[in-house]
Amino acid sequence: MRRIVITGMGVVSPIGLSVAAFRQNLFAGQSGIGEAAFTHRGKQVRFSVAAVKNFDPEHYIDPKKIPLLDRFAQLAVVAARQALVDSGLALTPEMSARMAVITGTGVGGQNTLEDSYTRLLDPEGPPRVHPFTIPRLMVNAGSSHISMDAGITGPGFTVASACASAIHAMGVTFFMLRAGLADAAITGGAESCLTFGTLKGWEALRVMAPDVCRPFSRDRAGMILGEGAAMFVLETLEAARARGARIYAELAGFGMSCDARDLTTPDANGAARAIAGALQDAGLQPEDIDYVNAHGTGTRANDVTETTALKQVFGAHVAKLAISSSKSMFGHALGAAGALEALATVLAIMENKAPPTIHYLGPDPACDLDYVPNEARDMKIDVALNNSFAFGGLNAVMVVRKTENG
Repeated sequence: MRRIVITGMGVVSPIGLSVAAFRQNLFAGQSGIGEAAFTHRGKQVRFSVAAVKNFDPEHYIDPKKIPLLDRFAQLAVVAARQALVDSGLALTPEMSARMAVITGTGVGGQNTLEDSYTRLLDPEGPPRVHPFTIPRLMVNAGSSHISMDAGITGPGFTVASACASAIHAMGVTFFMLRAGLADAAITGGAESCLTFGTLKGWEALRVMAPDVCRPFSRDRAGMILGEGAAMFVLETLEAARARGARIYAELAGFGMSCDARDLTTPDANGAARAIAGALQDAGLQPEDIDYVNAHGTGTRANDVTETTALKQVFGAHVAKLAISSSKSMFGHALGAAGALEALATVLAIMENKAPPTIHYLGPDPACDLDYVPNEARDMKIDVALNNSFAFGGLNAVMVVRKTENG
């Protein structure tokens, strides 16, 4: 069976517009969460969000092409370019035809959607929307623009499974490469959903925190909505070694499941099945895992459910796990969340350092594990899990392993 490794990484996030900046701020416990103002009907409304700052698309994308891309697609293209350059992979016509572009997003072009409705519903506004409205808001726009930007002619599509989209996309890519359906791929996730309407929708669910995100902590008040993109170049271990590529880590296993119970309330049994499935696919035992990058949204129900699922799968070994939620730093980027957290997981393995769960105030009686509170921890990390659990009861878990030169 072909082994699949990561040879390129790129990111545009609330804690950095490059992998180097992301790494520094991740381990420093730097928060990317802040207050932002949104104007609606002439009134200003403020929310705590995790926004990508200082991102000017004209620095990266031909200004003539920018009107074709919603912000989420802009983030996707820039992160993918970084990953491709980082990989050093030569895109010959033969390689281009054997390379895939498979990305995840939860809601696609929300900025375009909101702008369009705002124009149409303004009684003094124009009676029409931007001519590229439909191509901009399509959920597949990110993967399509990546393929066009790089000239990749192999398989390309988008996975949309809410907050598990990116890890589902990476898992499908992993299976495709392992099966020989492609030889290399760009995969990951992108999302930009910080619009007034989207924020009000999440606010209506009563899961939004008013200030910061405190996963697994006492007095946690909910999630913080974020945005961003993280992309990876995957290829076989054999091909990477043959061309002398830098190997960051190996994707060793993937598991997924459905709760089949409730649209919004998570089920520990479903999460546990996905975790166990990922371990089985990787040929590993629970005792082999050193670190878990948790889904950890900061909501009351999710954090307890994930803690329960980890206890079910890991038994006594759960007390030895270092567990952290990177959402405490860069918020919940919905369909891109798993990709940003996959990057954090790979960096944890590379640096032998567990990222912190910041804003942590102390243990909750129902969340009583080691969540690496507030400060990063130097420790040996050879194998790690990356969890993503989505609305609709859709669960995806990736196993990431250190390689000889990773």
